[in-house]
Amino acid sequence: MTETGTKRPGATERGTLDKAAAENFPVAPFFLPSDWRADLMAVYGFARLVDDIGDGDLAPGGADARLLGVSPEEAEDRLLLLDAFKADLNRVFDGTPHHPLLCRLQPTVRRRALSPEPFLGLIAANRQDQLVTRYETYDDLLAYCELSANPVGRLVLAVTGTSTPERVRLSDAICTALQIVEHLQDVAEDLGRDRIYLPAADMKRFHVQEADLAPKSAGASVRALVAYEAQRARELLNEGAPLVGSVHGRLKLLLAGFVAGGRAALHAIAAAEHDVLPGPPKPGKLRLLREVGVALRGEG
Repeated sequence: MTETGTKRPGATERGTLDKAAAENFPVAPFFLPSDWRADLMAVYGFARLVDDIGDGDLAPGGADARLLGVSPEEAEDRLLLLDAFKADLNRVFDGTPHHPLLCRLQPTVRRRALSPEPFLGLIAANRQDQLVTRYETYDDLLAYCELSANPVGRLVLAVTGTSTPERVRLSDAICTALQIVEHLQDVAEDLGRDRIYLPAADMKRFHVQEADLAPKSAGASVRALVAYEAQRARELLNEGAPLVGSVHGRLKLLLAGFVAGGRAALHAIAAAEHDVLPGPPKPGKLRLLREVGVALRGEG
């Protein structure tokens, strides 16, 4: 047993939880209290697994499908897997879940009195990914981010006992910005999944066709479009940044890390001259630390 009273993760859990290191933002850094870290990792495990189901990125072998009661013959049906995952989420609140990551989540839900809504939003976002692969307007994309990103920030506030209507509003701006940044980093990868998160109206404005997103390097029009969307993300980060100054102690440092991760990623995109097609531009650690300092000082 760990110090928080939960079982050590098995291989299925570890494969999912290990992905935390690749995120643009700190998931559960060492400086947080151990109970916060355990609960944030439990929430992350849920969010990462539902994304992996939606993206078809589950570990080979079908272990996750079996744990959710889905047969090997149906394990490639993402909508069916998401339905099974939703049923197991319901057991978190009124029974005994089957999947180890949801078993890990159950004590967190009870300890922090978390509601089902943020978790259901993340599942709904991944269902939408199976059915909607293009977004006509920026407002359409924001509505998607309301499901795909904003629940994560709301869960962080709930776990840390700091949720207020104003903090939720600021958190939503940060989370939406981080989602847009991720979309910009992953234009090529998303296209490979037949998904485009660049609003069609903006693509038209910048004279960008879908075929322009396929080369190994972006042309001038694509770069101008990426710069435009990056500025929108930057404005959202700036809008949400006062969230950092509204809290104290270790939570302030955690939230500064979220803002800093987004700003550092945007800097990396700009340093690549907004050419995101060769692969995700990644910021260096020094830049990230510099941005943490900026966020803590309330600048930017």
